[in-house]
Amino acid sequence: MLVSSAPASVLEKSPTRRDWFGLAVLAIGLGLIVLDGTIVGVALPAIIGDLGLDLTDAQWVNSLYAVVLAALLLSTGGLADRWGRKRLFLVGLVIFVGGSLLAAAADASAVLIGARAVQAVGAACIMPSTLSTVNAVFRGKYRAAAFGVWGAVISGAAAIGPLAGGALTQWVSWHWIFLVNLPLGALVLVGAILTVPETRGGDHRPGADVDGALLSAVGFGALVFAVIEGPDLGWWAPKGELTVFGWDWPQDAPVSAVPVALAVAAIALVLFVVWERHREKVQRSALLDLRLFLLPTFSWGNLTAAMVAVGEFAILFVLPLYLINALGLDVMGAGLVLAGMAFGAFLSGAAARYLAARFGAPGTVLIGLGMEVAGVIALAMLIRGDTPGWQIAIPLVVYGLGLGLASAQLTGTVLRDVPVGISGQGSATQSTVRQIGAALGTAFAGATLSVALAITLPSALTAAGITGQAADQLADATRQSAGTTITQLRAQGAAGSLGDQAGATVDALVTGFTDATRWALLIATVFLLFGLAGAWRLRRAARADEEPQRSES
Repeated sequence: MLVSSAPASVLEKSPTRRDWFGLAVLAIGLGLIVLDGTIVGVALPAIIGDLGLDLTDAQWVNSLYAVVLAALLLSTGGLADRWGRKRLFLVGLVIFVGGSLLAAAADASAVLIGARAVQAVGAACIMPSTLSTVNAVFRGKYRAAAFGVWGAVISGAAAIGPLAGGALTQWVSWHWIFLVNLPLGALVLVGAILTVPETRGGDHRPGADVDGALLSAVGFGALVFAVIEGPDLGWWAPKGELTVFGWDWPQDAPVSAVPVALAVAAIALVLFVVWERHREKVQRSALLDLRLFLLPTFSWGNLTAAMVAVGEFAILFVLPLYLINALGLDVMGAGLVLAGMAFGAFLSGAAARYLAARFGAPGTVLIGLGMEVAGVIALAMLIRGDTPGWQIAIPLVVYGLGLGLASAQLTGTVLRDVPVGISGQGSATQSTVRQIGAALGTAFAGATLSVALAITLPSALTAAGITGQAADQLADATRQSAGTTITQLRAQGAAGSLGDQAGATVDALVTGFTDATRWALLIATVFLLFGLAGAWRLRRAARADEEPQRSES
C-alpha cells in the first residue's frame, strides 16, 4: 500500500502569503491552457469558413490539443517530479505562448493544426506542474481550499471559453483567440518567477522511461484517431482514402485504417501496462506507478473524471455548431448563450466548499453530476430549429452549477491519498484521463454528429419534398462543412442558386441538423451517467477509507 513518507510537521505546515500568491499565479496559468481548450469551439464556424476546413479538420483543431496533452502528460508529470515543477511550468509557458503565436498566424488548416500541437506540448508541461505543486505545498486543512480554487478554475475557465471566443471573434477576428495568450502568458511567467516555490518528488530511481512514453503516446493517439476518422474512413470497410505524409491507404483496401488503429491502440496500451510493471519490478524510474490504482479513491475518481470530461467536451464541440449554423446566431450571441455554463460554474464553484463541509467532497461530486445530467437531458429535449437562445441558456446554467460542484471537489478527492513524493505522477495521471476524456468527447460528438447527419439530413429534405441528386449533394455538403453550408444558403436567400426553394431547403437542413445535435447530446448524457455511477462508487470508497480512521481516533 502506498503511504506518504512526509512527516506530520510537513503535512500540516502552514502556507505563507507568498504560497497563496503562488497559488493564484498557478491557477491563472492553468486557466490559460484550459481556456484554450474550449475558446476555439465558438470560433470554429468562422475558422471553417476562413480556412476551408471540413468536419474532420474541425475535429482535429479541437481534438489534437487534447490528444497531444493526453500523450505527453504522464511523461511531463514524471519529469516535473525529477527536474523541478516550477522549472517545467516556466518552460511550458514559453512553448505555449510560441504555439499561440503560430496559431494566430495560420493561413491553412495544416498550419493551424500543427500550431495546436505546439500549444499542447507547452500545456502538457504546465498542467501537471500546477497540480503537483499545489499538492506538495498545501497540506492538511489547507488542501481543501487550495484544491477548491484549482477545481473552480478548471470548470470556470472551460465554461467561459466560448464567451471569450465569441467576443474576440466577432469584435476583432478569430486570430485573437490565440493572440490574447501572449500578454497573459508574459504576466503569468513573471508572477511564477516571483512567487511559485520550487518543489521536486522524492523518487530518484535511475533511467528515463522513454519506451513507456512512446507506448502511451502511440496508444492514446491511435485511439482518438480511430474515433475521429471512423465516420469518414469507415469503421470496417473503407469509405475513403487516407493520406499521411505522402503514404496512402487506398479505398480499395480489404479493411479500413480505423480497425487497424484501434488494434494498435489496444496493443500499445497493454504493452504500456506490462512495461510499467516491469520498470517497477527492476526498480527503474517508471512513467506511471501502477500501485496508485490500488487506492480506491484514485481509481474511481479518475474514472469519474474521464467520463465527466467526455460529456463536457462533447457538449462544447456540438453546441456552438448548432447555435451558429442551425439557429443562425452570431458568434457573440452563441458565446452569451454558452456563458450560462460559466455563470453556473462560478456560482457553484464558490459554494462547493460549504456543501462539501456538509455532504463531504464525494457527496458534493455526486450532487454536481446529478445536476449535469439533468441539465443536458433538459437541453436535448428543448432544442428545435427555432428555440430562442435564452431558453437554451437555462438548462446550461443548471449544467454549469453541477460542473462547478463536481470539478471543484473531484480533484482533491482523487489525490487525497497520493503520497507527496509522487504527486507529479498522480496529478499527471488525473490530468491525462481528463484530457483523454476531452479528446474522446470531441471525437465521439463529432462521430455521432457525422453519422446522425447522414441519416437526418436526407430524411428532413425528403419530408420537405426536396429529393434527387441535388438533395444528396446538399446533405453531403452540409455534413462535410459541419453545418456551415446552412449559414451560406441562409445568407444567399432567394438570390442564390436555389431560388424560391431556398427558404424551405434551409428549414429542412436546420431540422436535420437539430435532430443530429440531439443525438450528440444524448451520447454526452450516457457518459455523464457513467460518471454518476463512478461518483457513487467513489463516495463509497471514501467512506470505507474514513471508517478505520474514526475507529483509531
